[in-house]
Amino acid sequence: MNKKDLIHIKFMQRCLDLASLGLGQTYPNPLVGCILVHKEKIVSEGWHQKKGEAHAEVHAIQNLKDKPILNQCTLYVNLEPCNHYGATPPCSDLIISSKIPKVVIGCSDPFEKVNGKGIERLKANGCEVVFGVLEKESKELNKRFFTYHLKKRPYIILKWAQSSDGFIAPLKKNRLHKEPFWLSSETSKLHSHFWRSQEQSILVGVQTVIDDNPKLTNRKVKGSSPLRIVIDLNDRIPKNAILLNDKYPTLVFSSKKKISNKEIIVSDLKNILPKIMSVLFEKNIQSLIVEGGTRTIQKFIDQNLWDEARTFISPKKINDGIRSPLLNDVIENRIHIEKDVLQISTPSHKKEF
Repeated sequence: MNKKDLIHIKFMQRCLDLASLGLGQTYPNPLVGCILVHKEKIVSEGWHQKKGEAHAEVHAIQNLKDKPILNQCTLYVNLEPCNHYGATPPCSDLIISSKIPKVVIGCSDPFEKVNGKGIERLKANGCEVVFGVLEKESKELNKRFFTYHLKKRPYIILKWAQSSDGFIAPLKKNRLHKEPFWLSSETSKLHSHFWRSQEQSILVGVQTVIDDNPKLTNRKVKGSSPLRIVIDLNDRIPKNAILLNDKYPTLVFSSKKKISNKEIIVSDLKNILPKIMSVLFEKNIQSLIVEGGTRTIQKFIDQNLWDEARTFISPKKINDGIRSPLLNDVIENRIHIEKDVLQISTPSHKKEF
């Protein structure tokens, strides 16, 4: 690897670091970071901070104090500059009008209104374009955006906690009270709430609502709470459930329309998961955490509707109870969080974008 390649990697990594600051804030837009480099030094930076606001390239160009050197700068950006009018004008036009001679790009944008058109426009107007620097890392950062546009569904994260002997909860007859049964530590709970602040939606089955009456918000950390989704095809959700009576939005998949201040999607048991995926795609929901019980999570696994699984393994033992979901043919990574172990699994057959 030559010096020029190493320089490109160094600066593109900075774009990725900046882009990641917007996680959870930019939906349905992607995560984008941008820097301007002059004589191998970063002279300005920017990232997309919120939907409807200026894109990363705009921030970087506006933040440059010495505007006359723009025509001597190289612009680095982890995602192809847009080439269409949306909430903001095309970034490719701004780059061209700023007379920036060289643009280094991490990966292309899968959105059909861009998808190579931004790169073509830059080249057609005399910009030198270097493409594919940290391409794999750039796509990984925007895995939610890519999954949504290429697979027409949200990026799906399965999440549960289990005992060291493989149970997610004791049998109902062995539970001493109706409050939720906690396996994971307080620190692990904070991780869970932080993840909720990063994702757009969270799903459980109706049995989880009946047993635990959960809030499914990220009340332990700052940030927006996800859209809550409940599968309740046999109309069993209690009328006094928190999910139906608080201020946070909830979407219920039911076999009939209920009297509720929450949104109801009337459906049936047949092909319910594809139906949910279709509805979420139409609603521009790019990510989903599935926190339901074993039965709900296993349905996603069996239909190969998952991209990542996050499992907290507690040192506690239950001895007899509800078995945890079963994953097959996965790649695993383990991280210790106090006494818990966080196991992150991905399908071994998962294809890169």
